[in-house]
Amino acid sequence: MKKHISLSVSILASLLLVSAGCIAQGNARYINPFIGTDHMGHTFPGAVVPFGMVQLSPDTDTVPYSSGHGYNPDVYRYCAGYQFTDPTIVGFSHTHLHGTGHSDLGDFLLMPVTGDPKLNPGTASNPESGYRSRYDKKTEIAQAGYYAATLTDYSIRAELTVTPRVGIHQYTFEGDQPGALILDMVHGIYNYDGKVIWSSLRVVNDTLVTGYRQTNGWARERFVYFAMSFSKPITEYSLRNEEKEIYGGFWRRWEMNRNFPERSGRKVKAWFKFGLKQSDKLLVKMALSPVSEQGALQNLMTEAPHGSFDSYRAAAFRAWDIEANRLTIEATDEQKVVFYTALYHSLIHPSIYADVDGRYRGLDHEIHQGNGFTNYSIFSLWDTFRALHPWLTLMYPAESSDMVNSVLAHYDQSIHSILPVWSHYANDNWCMIGYHAVPVIADAWVKGIRGFDGQKALKAMVQSASYRPYEGVGDYMDKGYVTAEKSGSSASVTLEYAYDDYTISRMAVALGDSSIAKVFRDRSLNFKNLFDPATRFMRARTNNGNFVTPFDALATHGMGYIEGNAWTYSLFVPQAPEELIALMGGNKKFLPHLDSLFTMHLPEKYYANTEDIAAVGLMGNYVHGNEPGHHIPYLYNFAGKPSATQEVVRKILTTMYHNSPSGLCGNDDCGQMSAWYLFSSLGFYPFCPGTDKYELGAPLFKSASISLPGGKLLEIDAPNLSPKNIYVKRVVLNGKTLNRHWITHEEIMQGGTLLFETTARPSN
Repeated sequence: MKKHISLSVSILASLLLVSAGCIAQGNARYINPFIGTDHMGHTFPGAVVPFGMVQLSPDTDTVPYSSGHGYNPDVYRYCAGYQFTDPTIVGFSHTHLHGTGHSDLGDFLLMPVTGDPKLNPGTASNPESGYRSRYDKKTEIAQAGYYAATLTDYSIRAELTVTPRVGIHQYTFEGDQPGALILDMVHGIYNYDGKVIWSSLRVVNDTLVTGYRQTNGWARERFVYFAMSFSKPITEYSLRNEEKEIYGGFWRRWEMNRNFPERSGRKVKAWFKFGLKQSDKLLVKMALSPVSEQGALQNLMTEAPHGSFDSYRAAAFRAWDIEANRLTIEATDEQKVVFYTALYHSLIHPSIYADVDGRYRGLDHEIHQGNGFTNYSIFSLWDTFRALHPWLTLMYPAESSDMVNSVLAHYDQSIHSILPVWSHYANDNWCMIGYHAVPVIADAWVKGIRGFDGQKALKAMVQSASYRPYEGVGDYMDKGYVTAEKSGSSASVTLEYAYDDYTISRMAVALGDSSIAKVFRDRSLNFKNLFDPATRFMRARTNNGNFVTPFDALATHGMGYIEGNAWTYSLFVPQAPEELIALMGGNKKFLPHLDSLFTMHLPEKYYANTEDIAAVGLMGNYVHGNEPGHHIPYLYNFAGKPSATQEVVRKILTTMYHNSPSGLCGNDDCGQMSAWYLFSSLGFYPFCPGTDKYELGAPLFKSASISLPGGKLLEIDAPNLSPKNIYVKRVVLNGKTLNRHWITHEEIMQGGTLLFETTARPSN
């Protein structure tokens, strides 16, 4: 029998604060509470369950996106609402984005206080001017599904846990001052004056409050509803609208700021008192809904019907424990922390976006019923098509099927009749480039997931790739490339369209449609239209066919690239690496070029003004902190030098992922950075999602096991692995030598033993 032990220890100042997963330790396992984030702190250290709609977390400041004078660059540090080094907590909000380079959310901030309630947050330099509080790092704990900290200004112990749709707070009032609770409906992440279009509150009875708000941010028209219950009856309350109301109507007959049960406006805030005394505990449960207040109430009654905080905390822990137990590794404690942290990160987004009855708000803002699937949102597809979605396809086929059905529902509801680009709370925020829902669908289909309509999916993929008004698609179809006049990222866009087109061709082949397969196989070769034989780089071209000049291969801005330069994007041809190598002069010329990428110097001027890149994410001119190059280390496999892949991948694994407050070298971008680590540390990687192959590298651990869907077990063994023995001499699958540099999805799903024989000397 397996023994499960939970560590309940204070967070050390040198470690960041979120949960990881199960860590094998002899015959026992435990949940490690420490986690790393990216170098800008874009991970929220709160309570969440796998794929949960609620991400309950402390927010540590109120830096605005704009104060009316353009973009405020300081706000970038607060993409997830939390900074490890901040001395105060503003409150606890219920929705957060994980590791993104832009942001939104931060809905329905709650803050327990004592004394006379204040309705402004105050400042970090003068917390007493508002409701925020200092907190003691030594009292801060974060475990799987649990967060706690002591608010020292109020002597309140705050504890958080969750169900998929309900945030659960327990506040213990340890001082001798009467307690109260603040609800700030104006607070948000990437906030600005006017972001809240409308909000409303209703005190239904002395233990139930409902409400909603509509915001205009990254999601331009976003509705979130809530139902909030208390374990103690309200004795007194105040609902206020802090904007100047031009029209008052006949509401003026009421004393609306005291014990009046409804309030609406753009700047609504509230406080509630409960007659709390010293050592009293207040349990607060806030359920969210994308549909209605009634939907939120149904979510509350279904998922959180009783009053035991500890039982909800234990259930959240078990949910993570189940997922973590699906993978075991033989490794150092430090490696285990990093590995299970990555696993935790990989299971946050996409997130459930539906009520318990299956209803959800669609892209058309009508209410839809998810018949046969659970609807999801938060699809950062430009990032996550690369490794995060293939990880979910491998380990979570049922959830992946729901996710594909969710993007197909988006297609049904789209006024443009196309698949999402960046799906976000019943909106498309149109962030980044490409039509990368396409490879997510293709990857699921070619790897055997059949919980969605394949023919409908292919139609949606073709429609999305043929929608001429979208970022140069018309020119791309006519000329074979996106012109510099149509897009400032035209070279990147062309290369990513070409890859996406290849995955459409693979989907069509799988469905037996040879005509569509040929059209998109031909389109997938459009990368050749950007190749400049004089410089041997992929370059942006103008409408008249000329390459954009002047040209700087190290620059991103003005060169037709996005989040990468010519060195990075000239290697983005995952659909045809052999043809890319031939185009660049064969292995003899390609290998030195690839070596140079990892060894050359990239002057600071090329990334100094880029928010999401820092020196910690660089290996020469290879930028692991941004996604476009994540496949590049595996290109050596195709050029006859897999030992170089093994060496570079290991260096990235051991130098760019740490157990510290800056444990990632770039934005995790909804789990993409972490999924790269998971795959690569196990010894294989989805080089070209949309195909059934994974490129082989070398595992980071002497042994690992994966409990696969369907009940099979894959054991990964590297008995001779050591810091010196990092090169693979032979790979053996179930007793048969793999005389190739890849393994198929079906071979993995059959389970068995994957043996890596390692040595200290490269075999090629």
